Amino acid sequence: MVLPAERPQLSEEVAAALRGRIMSGDLRPGTRIRLEEVAAQLGVSITPVREALLTLRGEDMVELEPRKGYVVAPLSQQDILDVFQLQGDIAGELAARVAARITEAQLAELVLADRALARAIRARRVADIERAEYEFHRLVNRMAQARKLSWFLHTATRYTPARFYSADPDWRAGTRAAHEELLAAFAAADPAAARAAMTRHFTDGAERLVKHLDDLGIWG
Repeated sequence: MVLPAERPQLSEEVAAALRGRIMSGDLRPGTRIRLEEVAAQLGVSITPVREALLTLRGEDMVELEPRKGYVVAPLSQQDILDVFQLQGDIAGELAARVAARITEAQLAELVLADRALARAIRARRVADIERAEYEFHRLVNRMAQARKLSWFLHTATRYTPARFYSADPDWRAGTRAAHEELLAAFAAADPAAARAAMTRHFTDGAERLVKHLDDLGIWG
């Protein structure tokens, strides 16, 4: 019997789950990753876990050590800052392009997406918050009409532990303010303000994650 979990994209879902655990400090540098444990936790077979670890090895998220198997690769504060700087630079450019040519209909679409996020935040539904935040930024990136830049941003944001942020009340309050600032920049058709607002959104994310990992003693 072939389980539904064995669909082709399952290894990508496993990789995303492990990536999030590594970036949020749940799996610390040097921690051994046991395939059987991961498979049991995620309710999948060994095969997609093995494929996911091959992917993560190619991303320098894990290393293969003799007699130990896969272990979490070293992760420094500068690594975190570098990843978020890259995200902020690309996202800021996309936001600036949107501000330069946004239409009233597009602005209204973004306002609706932001309201959906606000409802999810008020209800404290973490999974819904995560989806609504993703949808808001997906719309911005689509409106920028920059397929390659959007692809690079999508690749870079794989390293963002979305569930960590969605579950943080302080981040939720901060992201609401960030969205209001960004929407105001779009309404004013101000590319510079849009770029700055979007970049700060990612800078805030980096600072929160670095503090969280520091509090966990990841670099101790």
